[in-house]
Amino acid sequence: MTGSTKISAVLWDFGGVILTSPFEAFNRLEGRLGVPRDTIRRINATDPDTNAWARFERSDISAREFDSAFAAEASKIGFSIRGADVLMMLDGEIRPEMVRALDLVKAAGYKTACLTNNMAGANAVGERPASDRQTEIDVVMERFDVIVESSKVGVRKPEPRFYEIACGMLAVSPAECVFLDDLGVNLKPAAAMGMRTIKVVQSEQAIDDLEAILGVTLR
Repeated sequence: MTGSTKISAVLWDFGGVILTSPFEAFNRLEGRLGVPRDTIRRINATDPDTNAWARFERSDISAREFDSAFAAEASKIGFSIRGADVLMMLDGEIRPEMVRALDLVKAAGYKTACLTNNMAGANAVGERPASDRQTEIDVVMERFDVIVESSKVGVRKPEPRFYEIACGMLAVSPAECVFLDDLGVNLKPAAAMGMRTIKVVQSEQAIDDLEAILGVTLR
């Protein structure tokens, strides 16, 4: 905790926390394309506030514009990667152990929020067959008290305003929050605001860390 402030809310990233990380899928795509491992992450880390990825997450550009803009960024460093192909790799698998932890956090009386950098219209490019997967994700999303989506609020992690919006929606102060994310860059501003933070490397580790902070069994 921060000082004597009691934790009253748990904030969760979605991809890489509730879902498996998309980075694994990006590596599979890179293998198929014959480009070096983590090339997609390298592109997305270049000019991180203004690149195609950031602009799409803020809904500044459409899916089709992202397709060509990402391809142009890849071309600058000598690779041929379409944005549409990257978007096809975003679907992670639900981690049931994290969903159970979320359910037990709620049962213990904590407020919950999902803080996600996402992309409106990501399905608009390429062919994604309909499946029951979206229904399963929707059922998980319905568990959260509030959902903060970059594509809807016009800012994205790690911009501090994103976290301010989440706290406002839950009517809590940052010092009352624990935030779980798989990216350190997203955790730094939250910690600077006074939140307790957990970097999610593996599910079991993250649940251990959250149990230690809350003093609640989450299995």
